[in-house]
Formats: sequence, structure tokens, C-alpha cells
Amino acid sequence: MLIDPRPWPAAIRRARLSLMGLLMLFLGGAPLLALANNGAEATLNFRDVDINAVIDYVSEETGTNFIVDPRVRGRVTLVSGRPVDRSELYDVFLSVLRVHGFAAIESDGVVRLVPDAIAKQGEVPTISDRVEARGGDYVTRVITVHHVDAAQLVPILRPLVPQSGHLAASPESNTLVVSDTASNVSRLVEIIGRIDQETRDSMEVIPLEHASATEVARIITTMESAEGRQRPSAQLQVIADERTNSILLGGEPARRVAIRAVISHLDIPVEGGNTQVVYLRYANAADVADVLSGLAESFHTERGTEQAPSIHVHSHESTNAVVLNAPPDVIRDMRAVIRQLDVRRAQVLVEAVIAEVSSERARQLGVQWAVGSERDGIGILNFQGASPSLVGVASGLQSGDLSNVEFGSGLALGGIGYSGRTTIAALVSALASDSASNILSTPSLLTMDNEEAEIIVGQNVPFRSGRAIEQSGQAFDTIQRQDVGVKLMVKPQINEGNAVKLEIEQEVSQVAPSVSGLDAADLITNMRSLRTSVMVDDGDMVVLGGLIDDVLVQTESKVPGLGSIPGLGRLFRYDSSRKEKRNLMVFLRPVIVRDRSTQAGLTASKYNHMRAEQVYSRELGVLMMDDETVPLLPEWDELLHLPPPFEASNQARAAGLSIQPPPSRR
Repeated sequence: MLIDPRPWPAAIRRARLSLMGLLMLFLGGAPLLALANNGAEATLNFRDVDINAVIDYVSEETGTNFIVDPRVRGRVTLVSGRPVDRSELYDVFLSVLRVHGFAAIESDGVVRLVPDAIAKQGEVPTISDRVEARGGDYVTRVITVHHVDAAQLVPILRPLVPQSGHLAASPESNTLVVSDTASNVSRLVEIIGRIDQETRDSMEVIPLEHASATEVARIITTMESAEGRQRPSAQLQVIADERTNSILLGGEPARRVAIRAVISHLDIPVEGGNTQVVYLRYANAADVADVLSGLAESFHTERGTEQAPSIHVHSHESTNAVVLNAPPDVIRDMRAVIRQLDVRRAQVLVEAVIAEVSSERARQLGVQWAVGSERDGIGILNFQGASPSLVGVASGLQSGDLSNVEFGSGLALGGIGYSGRTTIAALVSALASDSASNILSTPSLLTMDNEEAEIIVGQNVPFRSGRAIEQSGQAFDTIQRQDVGVKLMVKPQINEGNAVKLEIEQEVSQVAPSVSGLDAADLITNMRSLRTSVMVDDGDMVVLGGLIDDVLVQTESKVPGLGSIPGLGRLFRYDSSRKEKRNLMVFLRPVIVRDRSTQAGLTASKYNHMRAEQVYSRELGVLMMDDETVPLLPEWDELLHLPPPFEASNQARAAGLSIQPPPSRR
């Protein structure tokens, strides 16, 4: 039955209600319903009246649409001691329905009146704490419990829910589902809020004496997962504190009691010795074993030789593992030390820049004289530094062998004249030389933190260090080889704040140009060496040192008296001037490499630079060999395939085949 209120005038509505009351009295034989209406308020006086008459009245007064279930029938009595307004009338009506076993379910603006027994099976609206409902409306609400187990609240709240209501717990989400009147649901929410409180002592600390806190926490966590205890609020919290070897336990008090019993069974001493093998990921097993052996010695010193247990530490280099044999508490402490030592160490890329710019100018001019005869001997005017030397030329002419004469560079003019038995010889030498050099070296080196590394780019040159002559007169030379070129040795140490302390030894050496005929004993090495210790921030460039050299040397050799004669004195003088200027600077930049991405980026940068140089050389081609091409690295890829070996390339090229590097796999 659908009851739809219509906008009747007040006088007509009162007459209609009076007529309805008479009709109900005639049909039911019940006492007359008495109603006094005073504008917005009404005094109710329904005595043993059919419930449908009351429903019709409430519909008219409140403007509510009702759908009445056929099973809603019976007689009711409703008497108000004071006038009630229309807002109170509906709540009084819902109370009458609840007393007689009926429920009102509001949906889509229509209120359905059904028996209580089937109310929870219908389309009951679900509300939240943000949605208000009238006290007598039949609603469903999902209540989230935060600190206690929702299932434990069901037996506490069950007596407060009528038989027509519904109360259930969801263990997965730790929530309660309640279906009842809105007023009773609100009361249950208030009760749950007072019970669902976090206790101050919800976390406790359990110290362990024999077992490892990490292992015990792992066992308990595995046990809880196997039992399916995954409720967000009621889930047990187990945290291992390795520093104090303790277990931090939180959760439900009843569950904590059971877990404490499990921990007490696990925290027992192990009979006999205990041996464990710890595999290392980054650290060197021998180095870690040395540290642990030192700890074992200090342990013996603290406890005394008699009271201290037997502790043995060995390293297994093949598997990079450490073997521990000691009591459980000592092994636990040693494993904690190993965890702190076995960490990935950072690396440092050291890039050095060695720049040298030098220039040299030299001028030489002089005349050498020789006068003599076979009977009286020879007199020679020779100047030191003159090349060629007139003494050497004269000796070569006399012996007839000029192969060992050092003629030097520049212009040399000589002449020989005879005057009777006297021979006169003159040698004029002149030299002008200019040289300039611009050297730039950029060695780079990647090494581990606190590890010394060295790079050498150059030649291994032989030097004669000694000579021995046997009794037979045969001479034997002792040769010692030395590295000549660019050397860089560095030992970085990364400090807090990304600063790097660098111990550096840098050297640039080269064999000086020499005249022909010199052997290993006469080699001259130009060396520029630097040794220092600096502190540099990550990625910053610093100048390590340098040299700015400006040299001017003027030499004048002459015959006293004759060399000072104006004009004519030039024939008895040897002059030389040398101007040398050199600028040398050494720069350095460290870059800290902590992870794989940084290392890959730096490697790709160097790789692509090398490939770009090869591309440029390939574009220029090979001089006088048009059929040859310059080797070229494949493009950079993290999964890089190297080109085929040199021998395989030659064999394939001889067979007329073309070898291409395999495609990159991404």
C-alpha cells in the first residue's frame, strides 16, 4: 500500500481526519482516536487504533511517502502528554513501529515499512560518520577499529544489538559491520571509540642473552606470516635491535604473551662450539679476518686467558669468506662487525691536466785558429762550447778518420793556408736556432677509496749504470732500464662532506735531444716531478703546482787583448746567446663514484670521446692506403659487445668476408 500525502487545506484535512477516525471506530469497534491540533503542534491521543490510521496521519503531517508491507498490521496506542511538533512526530512514530516489531527503511526519498525480521535482508542504506540519519531509521554502518582486534569486540557488543539487528567482524580489514536503527548504531560507535584506545605500554623490549636478535625476529615474522596474521592494526610488530641484541615487541597483549614464550625457548645457549661461515660481498676476506683476530685478542685480554673461551677466525680466499669458531654471543658480535665492514666502497676518478708551454732561442758566432808545422808543433785557438771543435777536426785530419768528429749544427767554414813550412787554419762557425713546444697531457685514473693506484704512459729506456773490464780486456756494460714518460700515482681518501684527501706523486720525464754517437751512458733525462697531499671537494679542480721559468744566458769567449780590438777583435772571439722561457702547470680534479649510474656515465663519456677521435681519423683516411680503413669502436651500450679479435678479423678479411659486431641487446 502506498500512502501519498497531498496538499489538503488545513480545515479539509481536519475534517478528513475526523471522518477517518469515525470510520475506524465503526469498523474496528475501538475507542475513538482523539486529536487536538494546534497549528504547528499536535496532541496525540490514539487509543487502540489500527496502525494504518497512524501511518496515514504521519504521512499527512510530515509529508513523507510510505510503502507499507502487507505484513505491517495491528492496533496501536499512542498518547502524548504534551503537544509535539512535526519534527518530533516522525521520531515518535518510529519508536511506535520499533515497539511493535516494525522497521522503517528509507531509500530514494521513500520510506519502506517492513517487519523487523526481514529489515536486515532488504536494501538497507549504508552510512558513514559524515552522513546523518534519523534516529529510528534502519541503517548499516562499517566501523573501523584501530588498536584492538575487531573480533574481540563482537561478544562485548552483541547484547546491545537486538535480534533484528546485525553485528559481524571482518578480520582482514579489522572492521565491524552493524545494521540497526541509526540511534543504536550511534550508541555503538561511541562505545567502540572508548574501547579502541592505544595503550601506553603497547611496545616492550626483550633483551636476549644467547640468541641473535636478527634471527629471532626473522623466525617470529615467518611464523606470523604462516599463520595468516595480516590485520593492519592487530598485526604483531617485531623489530630487532642489533646494537643491544634486543627484540622490540608490539601488538595485542595476549599475543605478546604467547610470543614472549616462544622467545624464551629460542634464547637458550647452544651446547658445544659454534662454527659459522660468512660470505662477503665487497670486503676482502683476509683483511676482515685480521680485524676480527685483533678483536679476539682484545676479548682474551679483557676476560683473562683462563675465563676467555676459544675463538678462531680464518679466511677462505677462494670463496672470499670468513670462518668463525666461537661462542654464540661472540659470533653475534663479530657478525655485527662484518656487516659494517662488508659495504660497497666508493671509488674516485682522478683526472690530471699537465700543461707545458716553452720556447728557446739561441745564437752562436765565432772563429777558431790553428798555426803550426811538422817540426815545431801546432798551436790552436779553440773555444769551449764551439761546435764543431777545431781540435776535433784537426785530430780527424791527422788520423785520416773523420767519422768521430762532431760537426754539430749550423754553418761551419774552414780554410787551410801554407807559408813555407808553416800551416795556418781557420774555422768559422755560426748557428741560429728557434724552438717552441706546447705539451698537454691528461692522464686519468679510477681507484677505490683508500687504495693506491698508478698509471705510466711512456717508454722503458736503457741507461748504463756501470762497466766492468775482464782480464782479457773485454768490457762489459751494466744496463739499468727506467720508465720515461708520464707517471701518476694517487691514493684518495673520501672524508665526510664529499671532500677527498689526495696523496699524489706526478712525474713527466723525457729523454733530451742529443747528438749522434752517444750511448746509454750519455743520455740526459728532463724530469718534472711533483709530490704533495691536498684536500679537494668532489668535482672541483685544483692547481697542484707549477713552474714559470725565464732564462737568459749570454757567453763571450775571446783572446785577451786581441778579442777587444774594435772590428778586428771579432776574429779572436766566440759569442753565444740563449733565451729560454717555460711555463708548466699541473691541475687535478677528483670525482667520487658511489653507484653504478655514475660509473656508467663517466665510462660512456670517455668511450664516446675515444670513438669521436676514431671517426675523425676515419674521415681523413689512411695515407697512400685507400683500401684500408681506420678501426672504429662500436657505439656505446651498457650491454656492449666487443669487436672480434684481430686474428679473426684478418682471416675473415683474407677470405673476403665482412665482419660486423653483433647487434646491441637492450
